[in-house]
Amino acid sequence: MNVFVTGGTGFVGREVVTQLLAAGHDVRCLVRRRAGSGLPEDKRITLVGGDVTDSATLTDALLGCDAVINLVGIIREFPRQGITFTRLHTEATRNLVMAAESQQVSRFIQMSANGTRADAVSAYHQTKWLAEEAVRGAALQWTIFRPSLIFGRDDQFVNLLAGLLRKSPLLPIIGSGEYRLTPVAVSDIAAAFVRALTTPESIGQLYHCGGPATFTYNEIVDLVAAALGKSVWKIHLPPALLRPVVALLEGFPQFPLTRTQMLMLLEGNECDPTAWRSAFDLQLAPFGTGICDYLIA
Repeated sequence: MNVFVTGGTGFVGREVVTQLLAAGHDVRCLVRRRAGSGLPEDKRITLVGGDVTDSATLTDALLGCDAVINLVGIIREFPRQGITFTRLHTEATRNLVMAAESQQVSRFIQMSANGTRADAVSAYHQTKWLAEEAVRGAALQWTIFRPSLIFGRDDQFVNLLAGLLRKSPLLPIIGSGEYRLTPVAVSDIAAAFVRALTTPESIGQLYHCGGPATFTYNEIVDLVAAALGKSVWKIHLPPALLRPVVALLEGFPQFPLTRTQMLMLLEGNECDPTAWRSAFDLQLAPFGTGICDYLIA
């Protein structure tokens, strides 16, 4: 197949592109800048200049493709730079859906997020829901994936924790730390996207994507510390105390937390991956040993 990929230069995107090539597919990647994309050198990859937030740049960009994989997403906003959840999640998906419909690309696979729902409390999940609605409402053969926390060599979450623990054994924890997550390997997420292309039973389906085990945040911290061979002393801080601090500092890119991220973390992010694992015959990588592969190296 010739697969049109957006978000192909990101953490998940690079793994998806790698696995698409390994499966024998051709890949057309939408990129804002052709130089320094970080994608592998391969004659089966075609880079197309454009921007999903600008529908004009998608004109004819999908012609000749058999499927679309949309991986565009952000975890924090920078409104002054035009980087917002509404623009990158909802509007970008609508643009891509319209382009797929007008250019007769019927197969559409969408990256969403676990916790996305109509009555979501965070702007992140609200805009992901509206993006899903755009996909579901289109004349497309769609599949939607909702991953929990994704881990892998270039992830932000685990590497951030590891960086903090390398500097000091004292680690601030928001609240009790008993909120739960079901971390899933980026390689497993990518495998599902690729296998969905040749799994017609996945058309019109939504899948919750998680690893083989659910952990509390406290347990995740312990597993990261163990992978590093470090001790950790957790300092539990009341959310009410942290919120004004986060509100004051979240505009600085160097500050590692936003109010939206804090809200989603406290809400938890666990799921049952049974249906997803079965549909795509996945052997899910365990979190504890999986992070050792890149934290120890």
